[in-house]
Amino acid sequence: MINTVFLVLLAILTSIYLLWGFKTLPSERWQIFASLPTIRDGSGRWQGVNLTWYGLLTANAYAVAVVMLFILLGAIRTPLPGIAAMTITLFILCIPASRLVARIVEKKSQTFTVGGAVFVGIIAAPWVVLCVNRTVGATMGFHVHPMAALAAFTIAYSFGEGLGRLACISFGCCYGKQLAEAPSWLRRIFTGRCFVFSGHTKKIAYASGMEGEKVLPVQAITALLYVATGLISTLLFMHARYAEAFILATIVTQGWRFLSETLRADYRGEGLFSAYQVMCLLAIPYVCGVILFAPSGSVLAPDIATGIRSLWHPAMLLFLQSIWLVIFLYTGRSTVTGAMMTFHVHRDKV
Repeated sequence: MINTVFLVLLAILTSIYLLWGFKTLPSERWQIFASLPTIRDGSGRWQGVNLTWYGLLTANAYAVAVVMLFILLGAIRTPLPGIAAMTITLFILCIPASRLVARIVEKKSQTFTVGGAVFVGIIAAPWVVLCVNRTVGATMGFHVHPMAALAAFTIAYSFGEGLGRLACISFGCCYGKQLAEAPSWLRRIFTGRCFVFSGHTKKIAYASGMEGEKVLPVQAITALLYVATGLISTLLFMHARYAEAFILATIVTQGWRFLSETLRADYRGEGLFSAYQVMCLLAIPYVCGVILFAPSGSVLAPDIATGIRSLWHPAMLLFLQSIWLVIFLYTGRSTVTGAMMTFHVHRDKV
């Protein structure tokens, strides 16, 4: 019963969140969350740094992904030190990779790429589990089930990536082609369901000059598909079908990432296939190889109630808050937009 309630509530909450984002975030006012004055110039105006909805929504997505990871790993009785060690290690690898890979592929130093970070995470995850088992696990007397842990990672990624697409909508990045340029069958499907972005500081405006144009809602498709995949994979996980959950989440997310690039209008690199598409194609056989060679071992049937209870711990709550804050500060300080501010007194209210 608890499994059904958990899945239904998860589906309802994520659906409400996504529908809100699809409706509101393409507008201009949902790019800048706040501006902080930094330096005053000779005219009395202040230069400011912008804090973005991109950062806030990205931090939300990371937090949800970590919560899902903790619940699923807690459901198979993974001790807190093991969960924390794996999570922190992957973050240390993947967060810098989001900027480093973009710098290599797109030749831009102030851009993030989820695709590059995910590829690094997929490659590293099996080895991270192995290292944790041989270090922290061996010291503290526990063993993380490799396939269950990998399934939990990919499920958490599905939710995080799906919800994180709202950040892309707010910034106007990862955008689709203009509806007028799409094949006729796509025009029939998406007429009346397109995104129209407003705001000259959104990426779609300054990079492609497509402000006010009807474009394919690639971000929304990705969000819905990934969250649905996360829900189905969670159901498989609840029935201890870890390999199936792992392969389903990986194939759907990486397969769609490859296909969705054909619908996007933003720059993805040179060549017939982008570097990100090549990463997707390499990730799928790699995951299949991991399934073939990963040790099976025995594991207790997952108990979602136990996983949920494991969250209610001061250290866990502080860890989640820290993750949210670090991600927000890392991704939320805009380096491609600026602000000029003046301040005055309302004399009629003195």
